[in-house]
Amino acid sequence: MHPTSRRSFLQGISLAVAAPALSLISTRASAAEFTLRYANNLPVTHPMNMRAKEMASRILAESKGRVDIQVFPSNQLGSDTDTLSQLRSGAVDFFTLSPLILGTFVPEAQISGIGFAFKSYDEVWKALDGDLGAHVRAKIGTTSIFAFEKIWNGGFRQITTSERPVAHPKDLKGLKLRVPPSPLWTSMFKDLGTSPASVNFAEVYSALQTHVVEGQENPLSIIYTAKLYEVQKFCALSNHMWDGFWFLANKDSFSRLPRELQKIVADAINDAGVKQRQDVQRLDQTLRAKLESAGLRFNEIDTDAFRKQLNLSGFYTDWRSKFGAETWGLLEKYTGTLG
Repeated sequence: MHPTSRRSFLQGISLAVAAPALSLISTRASAAEFTLRYANNLPVTHPMNMRAKEMASRILAESKGRVDIQVFPSNQLGSDTDTLSQLRSGAVDFFTLSPLILGTFVPEAQISGIGFAFKSYDEVWKALDGDLGAHVRAKIGTTSIFAFEKIWNGGFRQITTSERPVAHPKDLKGLKLRVPPSPLWTSMFKDLGTSPASVNFAEVYSALQTHVVEGQENPLSIIYTAKLYEVQKFCALSNHMWDGFWFLANKDSFSRLPRELQKIVADAINDAGVKQRQDVQRLDQTLRAKLESAGLRFNEIDTDAFRKQLNLSGFYTDWRSKFGAETWGLLEKYTGTLG
């Protein structure tokens, strides 16, 4: 199927699937005092959207019908960069976004994506529920938007390719690799020897299918739910970075809610985020077998060689300088010395 035709076909399915929910939303919204729009970039089958649906129902019930959250998955309201602009202007009320893409607007947000920094989920949650997360949220809060306390889980990211497996840094040399539109992502993979290309998530499948890029990197949960395994052959279990999603809100929009409704919304969002973290962790434990049965071939990597390459390239030194001693120190409080 031609890429454009396939994209139109998938969009048609997405709208068809969403139609009952959206028609229900419009019916409920007529009775709601506050109707708010929440956008994300993930498929409807991803745990984020499962928990978002549950979250919206809880808010509607606990607010006694006063607050209706409309959920728009799969980039329905635009690409990540487009939707971030809409959030900043108030055209969208809520948005979940990777800290690294948010880093194009709030540079300190990228700190959680430093390559090979976190070794486990335990380290991640201690850092982002602790001082590092508080520091980043404070920086986000100096703008027209803010982040809720509990970051949602994207997962540890893995590298997939179409032509050859990746086990050592030399295997990445010259590889046309899709990365999200983020300075840190581009910097890291350039230092690892690839030719990184920034592509918004909505276009990743078609970019891989048409060989505009040869590979990409994402958590297993996204490789599975976005069906990227259909257009890739190999998966290196690199765990090269952890990535998540700050649940962001437009300040002016949120401030229009009475205080008691703000608490209902915030509590539901944070609780859903904690449950979604666990969903992704559990899903990742089962996905290798499913992806292997779909034809994706897995291999381990030489992690020390990748870390050494980033160290030799000056990656850690450069980014320590860009973030500054305070922000970098908060990261190393949880990860230990990097570089």
